[in-house]
Parts: sequence; C-alpha cells; structure tokens
Amino acid sequence: MSEPVHYHPNLIFSPGTQVVVLRDIVGPNGRTLHPRGAVGVVVKSPVDLQHSYRIRFPDGVEESLPPSDLALLAKHKEGEIGARDAGADKDLLDRVLFRCIVGSQAFGLADDESDIDRRGFYLPPAHLHWSLYGVPEQLELDQSQEAYWELQKFIVLALKANPNVLECLYSPLVEKATPLAQRLLDMRSIFLSRLVYQTYNGYAMSQFKKMQSDIRSQGQVKWKHVMHLIRLLISGIRVLQEGEVPVDVGPHRERLLAIKRREMPWAETEAWRRELHAEFDAALQATTLPERPNYEQANAFLVEARQAALADELP
Repeated sequence: MSEPVHYHPNLIFSPGTQVVVLRDIVGPNGRTLHPRGAVGVVVKSPVDLQHSYRIRFPDGVEESLPPSDLALLAKHKEGEIGARDAGADKDLLDRVLFRCIVGSQAFGLADDESDIDRRGFYLPPAHLHWSLYGVPEQLELDQSQEAYWELQKFIVLALKANPNVLECLYSPLVEKATPLAQRLLDMRSIFLSRLVYQTYNGYAMSQFKKMQSDIRSQGQVKWKHVMHLIRLLISGIRVLQEGEVPVDVGPHRERLLAIKRREMPWAETEAWRRELHAEFDAALQATTLPERPNYEQANAFLVEARQAALADELP
C-alpha cells in the first residue's frame, strides 16, 4: 500500500481546488440549495484562514464560505484511511533495530558547532504494517537530529546506492544493533555495485553545476555543501576501488576543512573536483563490483524480517 498523504491543517486551498461543503447551503427562502457533502470549486482564496473562500457549484451558483465549512475533496474521500494516533510514531521508536551516528562526527570533520546526527531503521509490528493505516516511511525527531527509515524503505534506498544509507551501514559509530540488524550489517556488501558511480558522481556533477551558476550570479556558495560534495566523490572512488564504503575522510581531512573555512579558492576547488571525476571514471573501468546489487539476497532478508515482525519481541 502506498504511503498515506498528509495534509497540513493550515493549508490555504488555491483557486481551482475541489472542496466539499460540511453543512447545508440554505437560500433566503429556507430552501436547501446545496446539501452537506456537495462538491464545489474554489474560485477565490482568502489571504488567511480568518476569511472566507468563494466557492462555485456545478449549477453556477457561488457562495462565500469560511474554511471551517469546507474540506479538501481528496481528504474527505480518504476519510480515516491513513489516519494514525498522534502517539503512534512515538511508539514506533521502540521498534528501532539499528541506530548509528553519521555526518561530520562520523566523517572526522566535526568542530565545536557540529551536531550529532543519528540515523537507522525500524521494523514495524506486522499488525500495523498490514493495516489500513500503514506506517511512515521515516520517523523524524528534528530536535535531536534523528531519523529512522522503515526497513523496506532503507533496503530499497541501499539497493539504489543512496549515499546516506550506505554510509549508515558502514558508520563506525554504532549505538544500537539488534541481532537482526547485525545480520544486515554482516551482509552489507550486497548493496555495493557500479550504481555507486551513477548515484554519487551524477549527484555531485548536478550540484556543482548549480554552484557554478551561484558563483556567477551571486559570487558565493555554501562552502560546507561544497566540502561534502568533494567528500562524496572521494568516498565513491574508494567504494569502486576497495569494495567498501569509507566513512572517515582520513588524510583528506585538512584539505576538506580548508574548503569549509573558505580558505581554498574556488578555482582550486574546481580543479580538485575535475581531478576526482577523472579518478572516478578510471575507478569505474577497473572496479570488480557487479553491475547491480544482490536483489535476491536483500529480498530474502526482508521477507525474513517481515516474518519476525509477527513476534512480540524485537528481533
């Protein structure tokens, strides 16, 4: 089942949006012009939710109605499907199988201002995963900089060579790993393939093009982001060369921090990037990694995990 759509309670519907009226629309003579549940189209939106919408009905009649009398048609049809208890996501945190520290702390690039970012994955209980209400693809705790993917989402991202997920699997700073999570860590090499080249290299190239545009138009870029793009290229090269994901930047630390501190000129940074792209091309030619990851083994693990979710205990 696809992930439920969530609607922001303070959303202002734009003109053309189909809405449902939540009460009867009664004319001056007391006759019901449009019954509760009638569908209309927004023709004029208010500037805020304290003012009314102008709604046109299929017969051409228009009415001014406050936001409290309207519901988005798509949400109205969805009803309770996808609606979860507000505390449900908090309860799912008890189902986290794996938690690690990623980002600057794991890369060896942290300073006094660096946050501690935690990532991992969770396994929802079977009865909730199979229900109408479903489970979120990701649990996020913004205040503590934590995020946990649902296990299937995590595996799919790993199969696509998502850098954040692969670095999570190879982080040296593991805080929690249940026996089932440890099994996934032990087989993490199944996710490494030549797709790393397309994912890492392609993302870096597209981002640098945007940065070159920023340099031309604004004369500046986000240097921390530049640093991490260079780090990503270095990491991708080593994945193809060594068959594992390096997390700590090692001997490149000082040079990367020089970029972050704006001590390296853009021309020098750009030259390093070009050099790394050439190394990446050469690494792709020489790599022994397979064309694709091991989908079969990843799928077998997921099926086993789903079966384990039937038990009360966390596997």
